Amino acid sequence: IADRQAKKAALRADHALAVTFRWCAKQFITDKSPEWKNAKHAAQWATTLEQYAYPVIGDLLVRDVELAHVLAILRPIWVTKTETASRLRGRIDNVMDWATAHGYRTGLSPARWKGHLDKLLATPSKVTEVENHAALDYRQAGMFMAGLRAQSGMGARALEFTILTAARSGETRGATWDEIDLDAEHWTIPAARMKAGKMHRVPLAPEALELLRALPRFAGSGLLFPSPRGGQLSDMTLTAVLRRMGIDVTVHGFRSTFRDWARETTS
Repeated sequence: IADRQAKKAALRADHALAVTFRWCAKQFITDKSPEWKNAKHAAQWATTLEQYAYPVIGDLLVRDVELAHVLAILRPIWVTKTETASRLRGRIDNVMDWATAHGYRTGLSPARWKGHLDKLLATPSKVTEVENHAALDYRQAGMFMAGLRAQSGMGARALEFTILTAARSGETRGATWDEIDLDAEHWTIPAARMKAGKMHRVPLAPEALELLRALPRFAGSGLLFPSPRGGQLSDMTLTAVLRRMGIDVTVHGFRSTFRDWARETTS
């Protein structure tokens, strides 16, 4: 009787650990999505796993997922859709580590990169072209800024401030007066709004301070650069300014312009 009871208990324990990769992936997304800043991130996770991983391993017990399964998922798209495949590999790896931490499987993740898949698949940067943002030559920046200051509208001022602070468009569009210290001459972007998740302090050049002091303030909105309806400007608003000026560069490209200037003209 004791032997039968022990076998039944072992069987129940085994069944409790018999979960599929799909189930683990959904639980992982549920557990981790609160820490993701962008709500679209969870949707992207679900979409890529649904499209590429679930057809191969979705209904497989997570403890039975092996290297051959991972390669069957990644190899067909590794060269043709390298960025997607690389992100997919990382997502599978995260789910496998989550499953291991919960005791649903043992051993190292078959989707790990260093010392494992890097020996079997081409390095992503070697098989895909890096898409650089079109940037303005820093030697033309002075003339461009003079033309930009002649442009009217909140979008033009937001673009000017973005360039003067080497910020990302989203950081500027979400900037509030509470983040600005005109006396200390700096702009403090809270961690929640930074891509790296860390607070960032930006020194404000005299031109940036002059721009800020000339900005109107609108009741009911703490934004530096509100849209006509009071919300944030869209990213296309800043891009539209460049198009009106006939400049074939991107807003993000001005970060490259700043980096080039710093590297080539300063120590």
